[in-house]
Amino acid sequence: MTVPSRSEATSLLLSLDPPAWHLRHSRAVGEVAGWLAAAAERAGRPVDRPLVEAAALLHDVDKILPRNDPARSLGHGFGSAAWLARRGHPELEAAVAAHPVTRLASDDAEQWLASATPEARIVAYADKRAKQRLVAMAVRFERWARRRGALSPALGGTVWLRAQRLEADVCAMAGTSPEAVERLRWTARAVAAARRASGPVRSGRR
Repeated sequence: MTVPSRSEATSLLLSLDPPAWHLRHSRAVGEVAGWLAAAAERAGRPVDRPLVEAAALLHDVDKILPRNDPARSLGHGFGSAAWLARRGHPELEAAVAAHPVTRLASDDAEQWLASATPEARIVAYADKRAKQRLVAMAVRFERWARRRGALSPALGGTVWLRAQRLEADVCAMAGTSPEAVERLRWTARAVAAARRASGPVRSGRR
């Protein structure tokens, strides 16, 4: 198994003809995750940075798959993981499947927090720090709370506390604070290169 390079991961995403909002969010998550992985490396923590960047960029592909794709029926996160495995990248499954905020509401969330790989933690946290741009984690939670059914009132407090633990863990790994997190600006060049290599854009969603 080979982790896709930046250009390969970008080409996979562009093959689905993502709408602008999806591409902006995916790029933001990819760049936040890339920055965290690079910071963790500088802090002497072993992290598979290419895996982090690829998984972060591709974490939401199940949202834009064709309607008849079987991965769409698996639930968010699991659908992305299954599609990537089908495309020859099962090494991305664990980090991609665990990124949704609902993962922190599951019955085994405590076990996941205790045993998840550094790569899975970074991708999950990066998604909680990026909308179309880098934001505080509380901003993301406010948006989820406004969406009907995103988080039940009974679980909201517990999920928020678990998210704070995830934030503290990832930031400690990266030797930084939540306020100091930035974006590693790598995706613009990757998108431009992938588009040049592919020629005219063809829709992967039709």
